Amino acid sequence: MKIIDINCDMGESFGNYLLGRDEEILDYVTSANIACGFHAGDPATMRKTVNSALKKNVGIGAHPGLQDLIGFGRREMHISPREAYEIVIYQMGALSAFVKAEGGRLQHVKPHGALFNMAAKNYSLAEAIAEAVYKVDPDIILFGLAGSESIKAAEQIGLRTASEVFSDRTYQMDGSLTSRNEENALIKDSMVAIKQVVRMVRERKVSTVQGIDIPIQAHTVCIHGDGVTALEFAQQISSTLQNNGIKVAKISDFL
Repeated sequence: MKIIDINCDMGESFGNYLLGRDEEILDYVTSANIACGFHAGDPATMRKTVNSALKKNVGIGAHPGLQDLIGFGRREMHISPREAYEIVIYQMGALSAFVKAEGGRLQHVKPHGALFNMAAKNYSLAEAIAEAVYKVDPDIILFGLAGSESIKAAEQIGLRTASEVFSDRTYQMDGSLTSRNEENALIKDSMVAIKQVVRMVRERKVSTVQGIDIPIQAHTVCIHGDGVTALEFAQQISSTLQNNGIKVAKISDFL
């Protein structure tokens, strides 16, 4: 049987407040990527999100980003590999302390936004991030874009990796995501997005914006929790995957 983890970015607000419908979305995802304060989030929100995820048996991941609140961590910044190493350790430390205090354990790390995309193409940055994760805890799983430098660097250093695919993003021929600056970057039709995910899991293929199929590995699929229909989409994708004979489980249960 095919198995997939569903992950969602969460805790991306401030003041002990779960953004949008995060609390309800936790009923339909298996892993939560929790903001660590650099691109979003604060101590109160981190604690509340961690607590909610633990109550619902959802795997918890640190979601470290660039230090850019105004740009929500989605603007590229020039940072050195050493800086990438340091900011990942710093943010992992903050979130893992909350997880431990609430009686849980950190499952994974998924870089956020621009940091995620930069590391996907830049092996030196990817290696620095992988080294940071490994030195904090070599048992933590690193999420990276399927087929990217992030996956290669993490595997080289000895980390477990989860190849991530995206339900609502379009792909380029090299396996990268279409830039958000492009009009065709996002898939807005939920049924098209879900069909893309089912195909990636079952056939290990995805169609690019150029209309060519490329191979792809899918361990975990990202859905975004900040849209107005996020809850409905989470419900749809979870039920559709299972109706297509695909088991949904948190990554640490099968990887």
